Amino acid sequence: MNLDTRAEAGRAMGRFDRRAWRAVAKTLACVLLALTVVFGPGLIGWQTFDGLSPAGRASLGIMVLAAALWVSEAMPAFAVALLVMGLQIAVLGRPGGVWAEAGDTKAWTVFVAEWASPTMWLFLGGFVLAHACSKTGLDRWMASALLGRLAGRPAALLAGVMGLTFVFSMFTSNTATAAMMMAVLSPLTLALPKGSRLARGLILSVAIAANLGGIGTIIGTPPNAIAVERFPEGHRVDFFGWMLLALPPALLLAAAAYAFIWHHWVKGEEGLAGGLAPGGRETEDDGKKRWHRWIVMAVFAVTVSLWLGESLFKIPSPVVSFVPIVVLAVTGVIGNRDIRELPWDVLILLAGGLSLGTGVQKSGLAEWLAAQVPGSLSPVGMAVAFCMTGVVLSNLMSNTAAAALLIPLGSGIVGPEDAPLLIFGVAMGCSASMALPIATPPNAIAYATGRVTARDFLVPGIIAGIGILLVFPWFKLVGP
Repeated sequence: MNLDTRAEAGRAMGRFDRRAWRAVAKTLACVLLALTVVFGPGLIGWQTFDGLSPAGRASLGIMVLAAALWVSEAMPAFAVALLVMGLQIAVLGRPGGVWAEAGDTKAWTVFVAEWASPTMWLFLGGFVLAHACSKTGLDRWMASALLGRLAGRPAALLAGVMGLTFVFSMFTSNTATAAMMMAVLSPLTLALPKGSRLARGLILSVAIAANLGGIGTIIGTPPNAIAVERFPEGHRVDFFGWMLLALPPALLLAAAAYAFIWHHWVKGEEGLAGGLAPGGRETEDDGKKRWHRWIVMAVFAVTVSLWLGESLFKIPSPVVSFVPIVVLAVTGVIGNRDIRELPWDVLILLAGGLSLGTGVQKSGLAEWLAAQVPGSLSPVGMAVAFCMTGVVLSNLMSNTAAAALLIPLGSGIVGPEDAPLLIFGVAMGCSASMALPIATPPNAIAYATGRVTARDFLVPGIIAGIGILLVFPWFKLVGP
């Protein structure tokens, strides 16, 4: 940015100062809230924390602080995750402190061990594979090749757009998928009139399908990974097992979304898309790039096959993730710059969420919270309540952060036998939150086009938020 005068520089610095002071004020308010929750009742004589150890109270304070910072967006979500790990190390892991025994200099490592957990490697493999698809243009090539044949048939085009977005989002970032599909569709939507209902429907369908597609696999969205990591022993699921649990409800919600969008936005618009073909096809396609694309296609096919056949091949899904990481690096498809461009902030947020759950369990906070729950509420009722809480919170904050808060709390309350149902329900509720433009990155990307309004997300978001309750009878039927 070039500033011509000192006045302009002063105004720019003033805007910066205001933003910085707002962030500082929000952070201080969050710290004050956490301290009030932990120490306030004792100062006025309330015996609120009877039976809760000092470690549990410290963990409660860290959890409240993290929740407040995530909701208020006082700082980036990944920074909150790092702060959580740092506070747990300093407060809980300090030798002779409120949790670690005196002389135990390695107790703090449990709070950072999640960084090297199998789930983290599974996600890293997925990120590498997704980046390779994007770099070689494989995703855009596949999308434009199919959608170009459907451009003259709006109903079929809508199905193709939602189907491709859904499938891509199962294996790649829903944010990247939404951005890619918007780029592919842009020549078509821009050619349609500004008030075109068809354009609005297609743009809205991308956001909804990207959100729902991530539900289908462990690597589709971070809440799924947090859920799998917290399933009790004896109830763990593999890659295919998660798809069996999550994919049918996600497909059913996607079908409902298709019917809604077709009825409200596409029906009666059959004549508007004739002769139009989506863009996104590359104009430069040299031999090296074509060769890399074939490599990525082969690696993608092998990796997904091994993920789905984990029980058959006896190779754990996190180990399979080394296939794309190693092969794509050795063949030169990805290099140093590509590794630096991976979404490390998402991995940090995921690690922080898992670490927060470890602290809640290790400190005894989860056990104490379980004792406070009235016995009249059934495990299924508790699972539904936590699921709906996840739906509401994830519309206002990161779904990963919401899952990181709710899953350890809920699983500690209901006990190991009923925990899988609640954990799965929370993950589904967090992933099905899409009623606001700010609820998910795909929603924000769609909203940024200027062709849809905030109100357009409300009804599909409510349908998805309520419809996700279908996962409970389905889990009862096929769950571990």
